[in-house]
Amino acid sequence: MTRPDATDPDMPRAKSSPAVADSDAAPEPLPSTYEAAVQELEALLARLESGQMPLDDLLGAYQRASALLAYCRSRLEAVEQQIRVVDGQQTRPWEPGA
Repeated sequence: MTRPDATDPDMPRAKSSPAVADSDAAPEPLPSTYEAAVQELEALLARLESGQMPLDDLLGAYQRASALLAYCRSRLEAVEQQIRVVDGQQTRPWEPGA
């Protein structure tokens, strides 16, 4: 028995899905706020964990989740750094009578 060739016209083709990123397509822009990114990430994770997502969509969803997670981490790190700067400016040893 021979294996069907990928160019076989009788072979069903996989449907293209919007969740699957084409290598030529530009990635979807990231949300403008941390909160919007977290909301999108939580919704995406719920879909991934449900087990109901078509196999063809899984890679694109995983890539999007990874990008959202990286964005959230970078925003948290930036805010943490800003807090360190503010704390450094405002935190001074207490001097009685000063």
